[in-house]
Amino acid sequence: SHENICRYIAKESESVVVSVGYRLAPEHKYPAAYEDCLNATIHFMRNTEHYGVDPARISVCGDSAGGNLAAAVSQTLAGRSDFPKLRAQILIYPGLQALDFNLPSYQQNRGVPLLFRERAAFFALQYLNGDASHMQEVLEGSHIPPDIRLKYRKWVSAD
Repeated sequence: SHENICRYIAKESESVVVSVGYRLAPEHKYPAAYEDCLNATIHFMRNTEHYGVDPARISVCGDSAGGNLAAAVSQTLAGRSDFPKLRAQILIYPGLQALDFNLPSYQQNRGVPLLFRERAAFFALQYLNGDASHMQEVLEGSHIPPDIRLKYRKWVSAD
């Protein structure tokens, strides 16, 4: 589904674009998609000479769940000294947190197509464990223990 945009990016940026066909939820639970993306990125980085790519010019990119995966791969590789540093991470409307579906952005955009608040929560549950039976708790925010909510408040809050 992303072939045309990948071709466009490759042509316009005069770069090599590798699109990873990672395993999808709910058939494949976390961390399958992450592992697929990480393994593909590592393989590519180990074989840059085969692809004629300058290792100092590698970026990762993703949209929606792929944005989440690109961020996770970037974080994993940031601590590795056996690979060159990524040049950039490009995150297009990434799904980055499932702690609080009541933040202002979710409230303000709760009825905006394509990804309604309830749908975002549903997909997050599908990605994590394939079980949407706790959807109401997630939407209410009661799925996170108070001590964890307090711990992450400086990163995930309306402030």
